[in-house]
Amino acid sequence: MINKLLIANRGEIARRIARTCRSLGVQVAVAYSEEDSQAPFVKEADEAVPIGGRTATESYLNGEKIVAAAVLVGADAVHPGYGFLSEDATFAARVLEAGLAFVGPKPTTIAAMGSKLEAKKIAAEAGVPVLPTVVVNSAQDALAALAVAGITGPVIVKASAGGGGRGMRLVESRGDLALAVDSAAREAMSAFGDPTLFIEPYIDSPRHIEIQILGDSHGGVIDLYERECSIQRRHQKIIEEAPSPALDEVTRRAMGEAAVRLARAIGYESAGTVEFIVAPDGRFFFLEVNARLQVEHGVTEAITGLDLVALQLAIAAGGRVPLERPAIKGHAIEARLYAEDPLQNWQPATGTVQCLEIPSWPGIRVDSGVEAGTIIGPYYDSMLAKVIAHSDTRENSAALLATALAGARIHGITTNRDLLVGVLRDPDFRAGAIDTHFFDRHPIEEISRGVSANETEVTHAIALTMWLQEKRRSEVRQLPALRAGWRNVPSAPQRMEVEAISGRRIEVSYGYHDRHLEIGVDGGAVKGVSLECADQAGCELVAAGIRRRYLVAGGPETFFVDSSLGSSTLRLIPRFRVQADAEIAGSLAAPMPGIVVRVAVEVGQVVQTGDALVVIEAMKMEHTISAPHAGRVSELRVNIGQTVAAGAVLAVLEDEAS
Repeated sequence: MINKLLIANRGEIARRIARTCRSLGVQVAVAYSEEDSQAPFVKEADEAVPIGGRTATESYLNGEKIVAAAVLVGADAVHPGYGFLSEDATFAARVLEAGLAFVGPKPTTIAAMGSKLEAKKIAAEAGVPVLPTVVVNSAQDALAALAVAGITGPVIVKASAGGGGRGMRLVESRGDLALAVDSAAREAMSAFGDPTLFIEPYIDSPRHIEIQILGDSHGGVIDLYERECSIQRRHQKIIEEAPSPALDEVTRRAMGEAAVRLARAIGYESAGTVEFIVAPDGRFFFLEVNARLQVEHGVTEAITGLDLVALQLAIAAGGRVPLERPAIKGHAIEARLYAEDPLQNWQPATGTVQCLEIPSWPGIRVDSGVEAGTIIGPYYDSMLAKVIAHSDTRENSAALLATALAGARIHGITTNRDLLVGVLRDPDFRAGAIDTHFFDRHPIEEISRGVSANETEVTHAIALTMWLQEKRRSEVRQLPALRAGWRNVPSAPQRMEVEAISGRRIEVSYGYHDRHLEIGVDGGAVKGVSLECADQAGCELVAAGIRRRYLVAGGPETFFVDSSLGSSTLRLIPRFRVQADAEIAGSLAAPMPGIVVRVAVEVGQVVQTGDALVVIEAMKMEHTISAPHAGRVSELRVNIGQTVAAGAVLAVLEDEAS
């Protein structure tokens, strides 16, 4: 029996594991980095051990520190969560050597499945379909090996030790292979400490479907159905669901049986996932085994009624898997809410979460690692929360999840919320017509913004203007019957200018004529607007014949407005602007905080449009700063390994004319 568990992870998954522990009466201990000293999972733990460092390498990837922390608090077992050391065989062995239980598979199993190459070999021997594979030693050797193997057309470069889309590159032209191999190897080394790569054929328009498995130390193995994970960006999942809308019972059974065969072949224990790629013609091929709990395990829990973390703890204590799997109950869909900007090539966002309120309706589950006041930095994954909807049908689940996300109040940081809502409401998604290239066919701008985005920003700008005026009026002595903006001598109207997060500037004018409110936007009159009431939290307006409540937060310069129309971030534009310091002509700034992992040019070098100049790593992903035009590099202000802030000048590029 496990009495005290050390959770060797952070954020959302640490809180998720702790929730199950409390329901079982198990004490919770955590180890935490300097960056996480004020994180919710640390404050909520029964005991917490500081292990120092800000980066993952200094903290959550340091197995010695974590095992020492487990011994220090007197834990019986260690749960690795997902990511970090969850699939590190050396760490698992170190936990066992310390006399503790490891909540996961045996170290030998992790080692075998930790290498995608070894996993593919074992899968083939177990009769599981696999794609042909070429091991990469160098780009030059890879070209020859591809020719010998008869692999033509586009290919995928993958990290053997990787996961989560890191160390993965699509190569459509052989001329791009060398750069892809170099970049993937560097990213794989940074993320997993192993630069080994392999190449396999690229399947166009596939589905990504995975099977949840559960095994015990007594030889028992079952599968708990599949999860559809085809909505992805940068090869990383953002929407998952169970069951898949694409599988019939015959294919579902075949994939489940293949996963169980592989699990038996490797003596799998604990919860794990066997991932497959499914071609448009229905053929499926083995991708990898995730020898750990998956991020998206919650949708499986929803349709089976099982607690996978509780089952993991029971198996680690010598228990058995259920004899039979439960019947599927309804449909569940999960959306991953990330701090990122899909409209800026999925650029990770940093900042302080000022508000994160997601409706707690029946059928909605929220797993989150952040709260108001949490600082999102560049060191860890940028996921803010997982929101899961469970209902009797797929259609109802999609509608419920979209409505909950649209009604959430998320302030202080850019997120992918609008994109998620757009996908969930998209006709193709609703019809189940999805694959891993969904965003290639559906413009992100259209899905993210929607047709009413401009109208929403304008209406929210009007609401903010009226709320601010009423708030200011309430703070000074005035005739109580008069509304803000009323004048004895109505000359020119009052004006306020705001800038939306989209970059659009909106000027709102307002005043009263014969006690009737007159509103103008960008010089044009807006009819039918009336202010019904206002309080500290917001106001109620009638606009276009509809009365709505508008909630306002923030200030004194940046405000957040939420209503049934959606959410807007609006910044007040001061009437009298202060001239900012002039920027250096041609300077290229860091788009986000990060660490410089590559400097591709030298001072004096002539570059062409699109050439890579500097590569920054932030939130486990590489981001290339490229030349916006042809020119000569006149300055380089960074070195490899240097940490840079958002907006820091990295290089200065003179154009050809100058």
